[in-house]
This record gives sequence, C-alpha cells and structure tokens, in this order.
Amino acid sequence: MTERDTLAKPKKARSRAPHINRKLHRLGSLITAAPLLVVIVSGIILQLKKDWTWVQPATMRGSTSELVVDWDQILAAASGVTEAEISSWEDIDRLDVRPAKGMLKVRSKNSWEVQIDTSSGEVLQTSYRRSDLIESIHDGSWFGSPVKLWIFLPTAIILLGLWLTGVYLWLLPHLVRRRRRAAAGASEGS
Repeated sequence: MTERDTLAKPKKARSRAPHINRKLHRLGSLITAAPLLVVIVSGIILQLKKDWTWVQPATMRGSTSELVVDWDQILAAASGVTEAEISSWEDIDRLDVRPAKGMLKVRSKNSWEVQIDTSSGEVLQTSYRRSDLIESIHDGSWFGSPVKLWIFLPTAIILLGLWLTGVYLWLLPHLVRRRRRAAAGASEGS
C-alpha cells in the first residue's frame, strides 16, 4: 500500500434512491401502459367532442328563448323520432334545457338525442350521441366496477407516483449541482 493510497479520501457512498427510483419508474410505466392508452385516446376524443359531431351532436338554436312547450308536447315530439325508441317517460334518460338557445335536448336510454325548439315544439335535430359512452370508457366504468376500481384506480395512483418520481429524477441533477456550487463557494470562502 502506498502513501498516496492511505492519504486518499474515502469515496462517499452513493445513494441507491435514484437507481431504485428509475427501476420503479420503468416498472410503473409498463404496468400502466394499456389503461393509460385508453384514458389518453378517449380523453383526446372528449377534448374534441364539441368540434366533432360524430361524438356529440351540435347544439341547434330554437326560434326564441321562451319556454312555451309543456311536458306532453316534449314527449310527443320525442316519441315521433323512431330511432330514439321513446314511447313514455321511462324511455328517457335525461332532459337538458338550454334557455339561451331556445331548445332542449331529450336523451333516450338508447343514446339518441332529440333537440326540440322550446317555443314551437318542433324537432330541430336528431342524432346518435357517443360522448357518454366515450366518457364511461375514459373513466373505466364501461368495463365494469371491478375493472374501474382494480385497474383504472390503481393506474391513476401509479401514474401519480410516476409523476412524483419523474419530478424527483428531473430535479435531482439540479439539486446536486446546486449543492456542489454551494460547497465549492463555502470552501473558497474559508
């Protein structure tokens, strides 16, 4: 052993945290890849739903903003659309009234949408609405409760972990450089 070896400073033990963090990051990325792809693609489609009538029908304008039609007229107008398969209120999923546009939307349980003028009761537009289906795919409920709770929820939690570890991995070199500069500045000042 030489004198130089005995005078050399011992090497500091490096933290294993970045290495473990990278491994966990890769593993988490693999586990979440398929559900995340479903969420991303459906999310992109939902971002465009107002611009893409295939997803959600465009909202029409009625003749005036007054609500003149009564419940019987709404049901009669919606029942006149054969694709909607509406014969009673039980066949209707929901009503969406847009007073400023002078229209209301009747959504049937089979996902057809009938837009009705609130003044005349005239059917303004009829179209199949896919946005509700795409939203259920996006949140995982379309696949069933077990998939939503045991695949999509853990995917979201793992994704949060990936985000946190990714921020840590990105910040780590900056923090190390800052410490080195501070240590170098402190040793120069001594």
